[in-house]
Amino acid sequence: MAKHSTSAAAAAAATMVCLAAFSVTPSSAAAPGAPVGPPTPTAPSRFVPGPCPKSAEPIEALSHARCGLLEVPENRARPTGRTIKLPVAVIPAAAAKPAPEPVVFMAGGPGADTFDDIPFLVDSGLNRDRDLIIMAQRGNLYAQPHLACPEIDRYNEQAVNLRYDAPAAQRPLLDAVKKCRDRLTADGVDLSAYNTAENAADFADLRTALGIKQWNVYGYSYGTNLALTYLREHPQGIRAVALDSLTPPSLTVLPVTWNSTRQGINAILDACAAEPRCKSRYPDLGRTLTNQVRRLEAKPLKLDVTPPNGQDPVKIDLDGGALLNLLVANAVKSVDVPAALDELSKGRPQRVAQARAAGAVQDIGEWAHGLTESVACAEWLPGSSQAELLNAGRKAFPGWPDTVLAQAPQLPFQYAACRIWNVPDRTATQRTATKSAVPTLLISGTFDTKTGASMAKDAARTLSRSTSVQIPGIGHWVVPQSPCAQQVLASFFAHPTAPDTACAAAVTPKPFTIVPK
Repeated sequence: MAKHSTSAAAAAAATMVCLAAFSVTPSSAAAPGAPVGPPTPTAPSRFVPGPCPKSAEPIEALSHARCGLLEVPENRARPTGRTIKLPVAVIPAAAAKPAPEPVVFMAGGPGADTFDDIPFLVDSGLNRDRDLIIMAQRGNLYAQPHLACPEIDRYNEQAVNLRYDAPAAQRPLLDAVKKCRDRLTADGVDLSAYNTAENAADFADLRTALGIKQWNVYGYSYGTNLALTYLREHPQGIRAVALDSLTPPSLTVLPVTWNSTRQGINAILDACAAEPRCKSRYPDLGRTLTNQVRRLEAKPLKLDVTPPNGQDPVKIDLDGGALLNLLVANAVKSVDVPAALDELSKGRPQRVAQARAAGAVQDIGEWAHGLTESVACAEWLPGSSQAELLNAGRKAFPGWPDTVLAQAPQLPFQYAACRIWNVPDRTATQRTATKSAVPTLLISGTFDTKTGASMAKDAARTLSRSTSVQIPGIGHWVVPQSPCAQQVLASFFAHPTAPDTACAAAVTPKPFTIVPK
């Protein structure tokens, strides 16, 4: 990745002054992963300067960042409850004279490592002209507490050798979910407090604690859901909001996942049909996909496969549900999808099988599954049924096996998991459209199989000063993958009501991989 220069000494000094203004005692900044401790009376949120998180792989931008912990209530509805600590990094702008309003980043997931995204953000120019502020969402890696579920990570390593959608895969998953929940609650974690509204309040408290009058917001995937909640509930001090790969709160319901999957897959198939070489080499690709899903679901392949990282071979089970989810996860790159499906149809499953085997290597204890489950079970799942999910799948992919369509893409057995996780339904307050006149940029990739491009169109209806742009041939999380999207984002933050989006019209998808016959 390209390296960006540091900001001028004056900008760095200004950042240090801002952080120092909220200093208390160094001992307040406990080490990442330390116990939260017994409940204490809730005090106003505060920022405590301290060391940056120590990541497994060094993050260059943190070497000159100003870091610390934001202390906030775990549950704002319980004034005598305990506080939690969220790591924060302020990465100085590269420009000698940066713009006064920084950019605060809201990561995807929910549950993803926010700090791991920093290299992508820096390479995308997010701190070129403005300071970039990073905060791990509550429950995420380096936060205290960290809602990791190594039980689920270990299940995922073994799941590559199980049918994706069979009872044999469901039982150990639910066992892992229960073990994680029991452990977290025994540690005193209030799982009901790990939700999008509390997340949004954390960011509102961060702006106040850092003494920032106005800032810009950039979020992707779940971070767009969080950003729209933040805009709805805490509009003060928000100059502009950029949303990349949207999941609007009012639309994020489990059955809707099938619509996004259909849109993204259709866009890939249509792009192949529009490219003469791809169409000639891989005709009727939609039929090929349907046939392979049906064939594998009826008779899965059981193979010994070497993962892409070269570790020892692992046993995998490749059924129709697994194939679909590899496409949704972009485990098979979009440009390789036509070749991979053609090879699979001709008895050469190696490309797809190796993508499946990659799942056997997990980063144990990094992903905050506890936050994922709390958000999904409180905000995405209530109000829909398993029958509605199946019907949405049937509408998206007519004629596909019900065993594939009964499970939401990327979220298998979620209804059963949520019965175990057992957090209160929050849809009455959360599943609400955000109405705002704050300038907003909505960025979508046409190949996005997780958050379909139509989500942006729906969200824009209540955002009166919004600009929407689609980038052809790009999947989930557009900005790091597209120089055009980076230009549009920079233009938006410079001129929020009149960004230059002209480059999008000239973008064409990358050529598909063509394997000789």
